[in-house]
Amino acid sequence: QVQLAESGGGSVQAGGSLRLSCAASGLPFSTIGVGWFRQAPGKEREFVATISWSDSNTYYPDSVKGRFTISRDNAKNTVYLQMNSLKPEDTAVYYCAAGRIGSYYYPASYKYWGQGTQVTVSS
Repeated sequence: QVQLAESGGGSVQAGGSLRLSCAASGLPFSTIGVGWFRQAPGKEREFVATISWSDSNTYYPDSVKGRFTISRDNAKNTVYLQMNSLKPEDTAVYYCAAGRIGSYYYPASYKYWGQGTQVTVSS
């Protein structure tokens, strides 16, 4: 059984930093692409970052590029999302996703999801 567990969310002031972790069981991260998404109240789930399994290429939307960094530790079967220079508009529930087939940009491309972790950024 595949399980993804996010951690590291919390409340922070604008300009601060947080590091989210996504630990997997039942699924080797070393062989799959992994993504991070977020969803704010009343909004659709939004792509935040992804890292490929083959060459660790990373992709980000313009809204977080230069501020967020996705990385992986295959030995720990864990993917991280380092978030710097946080803004109030980054407030959302952040989800880890894996088992991608298709475009990394769309939530429907991912088979497995974590339960989410809340990130709140105050101004």
